[in-house]
Amino acid sequence: MKLISLVSVALTCTSTVLAGSVLWCGSFNYYTSVSQFDQWSWSTPVGEYQWYIHGSQPTSHYLALDPTYKNPADTPEARGLKLTVDSTSHWNSNFERSELIPQTNQNLGTGELFYHFSLAIDKNYPPDPTVEHQIVFFESHFTELKFGVSPNATQLEWMIQSVAKWSTPIVAGTWYNFAYDINFSAGTVGLWASTNGDPLVRVMPNLPASTSTNSEDWHLGVLSFGSLTEVWYFSGVYVENGPITTSISAGCGGTSSTTKSSSTSTSTTTSSSTSKSSSTSTSTSTSAGATVTKYGQCGGTGYTGPTNCASGSTCKAVSPPYYYQV
Repeated sequence: MKLISLVSVALTCTSTVLAGSVLWCGSFNYYTSVSQFDQWSWSTPVGEYQWYIHGSQPTSHYLALDPTYKNPADTPEARGLKLTVDSTSHWNSNFERSELIPQTNQNLGTGELFYHFSLAIDKNYPPDPTVEHQIVFFESHFTELKFGVSPNATQLEWMIQSVAKWSTPIVAGTWYNFAYDINFSAGTVGLWASTNGDPLVRVMPNLPASTSTNSEDWHLGVLSFGSLTEVWYFSGVYVENGPITTSISAGCGGTSSTTKSSSTSTSTTTSSSTSKSSSTSTSTSTSAGATVTKYGQCGGTGYTGPTNCASGSTCKAVSPPYYYQV
C-alpha cells in the first residue's frame, strides 16, 4: 500500500466509465527535430503546435526533444519536450515566455473536454519561487497553474480566475500529471491529477468559471516574471471529450477510446506528516440515507453530510495533493 499526501481528506463519488475520444493530439512524436517547430507560420499552419511566443534566440535555444524528457509512464510517446525560459525569452513584454499553442481545426471549446499534460522541473535549473510563474494557461486565465505565488510560493498551485483552489509541492525528479476538466456548456472547471505512473484521480470537483477558448489560446509552456534560466519538461499532451482517460500509459498515441478510468475502491484515511494513517471502509451506493450526486462530497475529515453515492459510483478519497491509496 502506498499513501500519498498530508493534512486533510475529502471524498467524492466517482464511477467506472470508458474513456473519451481524442480531439487534438499534442504528442511530440510528430517532431523528430526542434527545427520542425519553425516550419509553422501563419501562412503555413503545419504541425501540432503554433510556435511564435518565444525570445530572440533560435528555437533550439528554447526547445529540445529527447526520450529522457518525457514521463517514462507515457509509453505511446517516443520523446518529450525540454522547454527553457531565460533572460532572452522576452516576447512582446518584459516577461520570460516560452509557449506552444495548439494547431488544430477542431473545436476545443464546446461540451465537456479534458485537457491533459504532464510536467516536471529540472534540478539544476528549477523555477524561482520569488517570482510569479503562469504555467499551462488559457488566454483569459480562467484556469491555470501558478508557481511563486504567496502564501505558497514553493508549491504548484491550480487556479480558477486567479484564486488558488489546490496545491502541491513540486520536486525535481517527479512527474506531475494533470487534466483540466472543463465543461464549457456548464461554465465549470475541475482538476484531475497524479504523479509519475499513477492513474489520474479527481482532486477538485468542477467549480464555476468563465470558461471560453477559440481553440488556439491554450498555452502549453511557462511565463515567468523573473530573469533566471529555468528548465521545464512536458509530455502526454492531448485534449479529449468525456469520459476521461485516467491511464498515463494511454495518451493520444495509445488506445484511449477503450481505456477505462480508475475504479478501484479506496478507504477513508486521516494522516499527518509525522504519523501513520488509519483506514476504514468507505460508504458505497448500497448504504442508507440521502444520495450524493456524482463527484459530490461523500466523506472525509469533519464531513457530516450524506455518504450514499449515486448508482454506479463509489466513494473515493481525494484532497490536495492526491489523497488516495493504491
